[in-house]
Amino acid sequence: MDNNDGHDSSKDFLYFAGGLALMVLGAGLIASHPAIRKSLKSGLESVLPDVQNRLGLGTVSALVPDIQRYLKLRSM
Repeated sequence: MDNNDGHDSSKDFLYFAGGLALMVLGAGLIASHPAIRKSLKSGLESVLPDVQNRLGLGTVSALVPDIQRYLKLRSM
C-alpha cells in the first residue's frame, strides 16, 4: 500500500537542492583558505593563462581594498 501521490519527485528535488547547496558551501569554505586559494590561482594560470582578463577578475580584485575600507569605516 504505497500511495505517495507524486511526493517522491518533490522529495528527490529537495535532496538534490540540499546536496547542491552543501557542495557550494563546501567549495566556498575550502577556497576561503589563503594557501588553497593561491594554489588554485596558480594552477588556473598555468592551464588558462589569460583567465583573469576573460572573466573580468582583474576589475573585481581592484575593488576589494575599497570594500574593505568601506566596511572598516562603517564599523567605526
